[in-house]
Amino acid sequence: MSDIPSPDFSGLEGGEEQAAEDAVQEVVNWYIAQIITERRAAVPDEERIEQLKAGREAVLADRAQLANAGTEEASQIAAVYAARLKELKES
Repeated sequence: MSDIPSPDFSGLEGGEEQAAEDAVQEVVNWYIAQIITERRAAVPDEERIEQLKAGREAVLADRAQLANAGTEEASQIAAVYAARLKELKES
């Protein structure tokens, strides 16, 4: 079986777009997890919940714009959101 070449998907379109979608979704998931955690707190911080909801909505708006993004723009979005997720997780 080692004679069978590995498939090369690098030429297929959609890789950047999918990476961007995945990165954005990870940030959305972070916001959702934080909202749930805050709501379950003994004394939920309503101001923080509202800030988290606003952040989530902003990310969802960016995700909606991905449908019209070109390959280069999608790559940039993926990089921005990967960095943003790292920053959010470290805070």
